[in-house]
Amino acid sequence: MISNQDSLNLSPYIAIYDLVIPKDNMLRQINELVDFAFIYEELKTKYCLDNGRNAVSPIRMFKYLLLKSIFDLSDVDVVERSKYDMSFKFFLDMAPEDAVIDPSSLTKFRKLRLQDVGLLDMLIGKTVEIALEKEIIKSKTIIIDATHTKARYNQKAPKEFLQEKSKNVRKAVYQVGESMKEKFPPKTTSNEVKDELNYCREVITIVESQPQIASIPAVKEKLNVLKEVVEDYTEDLNFSADPDARVGHKTEDSSFFGYKTHIAMSDERIITAAVVSTGEKSDGKYMQGLIKKSQEAGMEIDTVIGDMAYSEKNNILYTKEHQLTLVSKLHPHITHGTRAKEDEFEFNKDAGMYVCKAGHMAIRKKFEERKGQDKNPRIKYFFDINKCQICPFREGCYKDGAKSKSYSVTIKSTEHREQEEFQNTDTFKELAKTRYKIEAKNSELKHRHGYDIASSAGLFGMEIQGATAIFAVNIKRILKLLQEKE
Repeated sequence: MISNQDSLNLSPYIAIYDLVIPKDNMLRQINELVDFAFIYEELKTKYCLDNGRNAVSPIRMFKYLLLKSIFDLSDVDVVERSKYDMSFKFFLDMAPEDAVIDPSSLTKFRKLRLQDVGLLDMLIGKTVEIALEKEIIKSKTIIIDATHTKARYNQKAPKEFLQEKSKNVRKAVYQVGESMKEKFPPKTTSNEVKDELNYCREVITIVESQPQIASIPAVKEKLNVLKEVVEDYTEDLNFSADPDARVGHKTEDSSFFGYKTHIAMSDERIITAAVVSTGEKSDGKYMQGLIKKSQEAGMEIDTVIGDMAYSEKNNILYTKEHQLTLVSKLHPHITHGTRAKEDEFEFNKDAGMYVCKAGHMAIRKKFEERKGQDKNPRIKYFFDINKCQICPFREGCYKDGAKSKSYSVTIKSTEHREQEEFQNTDTFKELAKTRYKIEAKNSELKHRHGYDIASSAGLFGMEIQGATAIFAVNIKRILKLLQEKE
């Protein structure tokens, strides 16, 4: 049960906050900037208003998640720090003497209260609303990109993952005292996950029995991670095999196992829309959705900037239809063609036919429209196979027994020709130079807010992590821009 009325904090110690938390403290500034009442309004239907024991305020629970994201802490560590960090308690609207929650409450809050809320769109929409009210967003340009996040379990077998985390704890302990080696139990030799779980529980018990070691930050951090993983496995032994994570590709020869977050950002570096997907999804397919979400959040858009993943034909047609400028380079396969063995076949403009390196000219050509295949039309040039059969260059060019020999050339669509002309202009080149801003934003999400690795398993958990991380970076950016205005 939650109360539908705000309670006054009558603590005699409340004045401590004015003494120890300066005016320029980031958490104080966030509290002053954002009215978190929208969280209560959104989540109150998830609680009973007139029955049961009093629940912790949903606003406070959400703020715990926000602190996790801002400072990249585990559930246990964010609760532990809120015991003694006065800026945390102030941000959480707690009196200095108030007791903190149990860390397991955060898991329950995520699972029971945040389902079907649309947290990602809601939080981004709120930050964009604040930015527009403060007249921070003035441009009509969005920059789009996708950033990848590795799954928490990295496709490892359950036993391997448990072994890795227990090893990290042991290594941290050995750096403090080598004598602890004798106290740890022998490593398991079976392939059973349950045996490895029991071993991890023994490691946890032994480390916790030595409070002088367990309290050391380097050890405590690794120990908390191991405890969370063991708890996850105890709840569901198959949890390590993340059900939603997929293999995606960053480049032609490098891949990752996890998720993608497709992001749209204003020129002022405020994220205006985001969609979390599994790792294998194509970036270009999300462009139109990001534009619509940005507009729904209140952005006016006339220019869209992205890499060549967003220059597919459907996106070119969409931006043209909605009178938007698309600053996205065409793939070289389109601008230069995808002809195989270009150096072996030359076009004779007088005859309108291709000639092979043996000097034989095509005898006929055929136009293929390829409707319904989402491909550009092509022209197929056919050669005389009687000549091919006795040609000295036939190896690797003509397959013995083949009934025909052809050479195909893809034709650029009108849309592609117009986009190619545009990408050669000075205007395109100047606008394209600003694309670096979203790369810097992706780096900030990963290196300062723990977005490089998923904090939980499943697409839903990834969406919560994305929502809080993006909310945090947007609020920090708004505060910085407001300070610059002053």
